[in-house]
Amino acid sequence: MQSLALIENWPVPTAAAAVVRADGTVAGTRGPTGRQFALASVTKPLAAYAALVAYEEGAIELDEPAGPDGATVRHLLAHTSGLAFDEHQVAAAPGTRRLYSNAGFEVLGEHIAKATEIPFADYLRQAVLEPLGMSSTFLDGGASPAKDGVSTVDDLVRFAAEVQRPRLLDPRTVAEAMSVAWPGLKGVLPGYGHQNPNDWGLGFEIRDGKSPHWTGSSSSPRAFGHFGQAGTFLWVDPDAGAACVALTDRAFGPWAVEVWPTFTDAVLAEL
Repeated sequence: MQSLALIENWPVPTAAAAVVRADGTVAGTRGPTGRQFALASVTKPLAAYAALVAYEEGAIELDEPAGPDGATVRHLLAHTSGLAFDEHQVAAAPGTRRLYSNAGFEVLGEHIAKATEIPFADYLRQAVLEPLGMSSTFLDGGASPAKDGVSTVDDLVRFAAEVQRPRLLDPRTVAEAMSVAWPGLKGVLPGYGHQNPNDWGLGFEIRDGKSPHWTGSSSSPRAFGHFGQAGTFLWVDPDAGAACVALTDRAFGPWAVEVWPTFTDAVLAEL
């Protein structure tokens, strides 16, 4: 795909990208797709998928208590538990605001570890990474399931293929995860300001009508995914029948706000 060549003009030391169709075929790659990059918050969709495996295995229930009083596993996944961004402090009542929370995902990891009697990093590896052949993806023991993952484009292509055509989960579970949880809640999308509504599914941000946004102007409202402060993103656009992964080694900033939407629009146009 010629559109992927746009990453060569990004103001970053290193970038790699790939597009994978819903049938699992790779439409194109660019850059060192086998190189490991820090994922930052692109770790969250991996952690969320592990949580959904734990749910299907019967280790947890989505609506069982977890985190602050009145909150559940579902609240933690959807950033509506009321926990603050990076502190284990309650800033709102559960289900009332979309408070993007690293702390919430850390509490989620602890909850799953207790329920399964397996450290969360090990559970993630056993439940998601090994079955998908993601041998270059790691979350060290004790690291944050919100932001400390390391992976490659090649591995995230496998994950993006799985999300589009699930094998590890019932497709109905994945469809629920990609649907808006607690519709209509306002909140801040990190790096892009206040959004009304600020829609999320279970561990995945949903595009809807957000503006500004890190995806493209031609992205479907049904598109979902995540970006990270390490200059990384993964989106899936069901209407386009494809997903895109881009990893860099430069922190997110104005450069990404400028180049990512143009890149995504070029990819979608070529698809």
